[in-house]
Amino acid sequence: MDMDSENGFVDLGFAMLDTDRKRRTGFSEVVFCQGKEDAHLEKIFSTLYEKNGEVLGTRASRAQFDIVHRIFPTAEYSEIPRLIKVQSEKRRLEVKDKIGKIAVVSAGTADSVVAEEAAECAEFWGGAVERIYDVGVSGIHRLLSKTDILNSAHVVIAVAGMEGALVSVVGGLVSVPVIAVPTSIGYGANLGGISTLLSMLNSCANGISVVNIDNGFGAAYIATQINRATIK
Repeated sequence: MDMDSENGFVDLGFAMLDTDRKRRTGFSEVVFCQGKEDAHLEKIFSTLYEKNGEVLGTRASRAQFDIVHRIFPTAEYSEIPRLIKVQSEKRRLEVKDKIGKIAVVSAGTADSVVAEEAAECAEFWGGAVERIYDVGVSGIHRLLSKTDILNSAHVVIAVAGMEGALVSVVGGLVSVPVIAVPTSIGYGANLGGISTLLSMLNSCANGISVVNIDNGFGAAYIATQINRATIK
């Protein structure tokens, strides 16, 4: 293992870990676990934890969690969003009192995997999250009953598949930024979320930004930046 202290990274040979990222951006490097070899995953988690006292892993299998859990007995695994969360006791105390307010809204229960990835990532980074699930436009009165919660948030993450109409409705109801997350949920013409993505990009409502298909992590990252900036 080679440490370049001047440039702030650790060269493991198979990966170059950005150990300076938290100082620059406020977020430690996050591990995309899918496709990684077991030995590599073990070394990556160990190195990042040693530097940051925390590691967040996305798209992780139960088998990958078992590997991490052997090293870190206090590690946690969230089955639905497939997240591995490792935090030192010091870091746990730092984020115990959640700040601000991020609303995570999903259209249907089938979108909850992506919505939970967004919600739990935002909570890992210290944000207070309000979940509003299964409020799609086919029963729009469910969403309208939650407008007070939506308008009290600093930022809204809206998650939907099918035609993605939820995002336009939410965008027309609130005065805060809306981060749209298209999901791959839908029938054939949904094209694995591409039609939803295009619908959200073409929304007539203002104040909406769109992340990639099923990218709850990316939405949570941006939402956390907005939430922190609002608190400051």
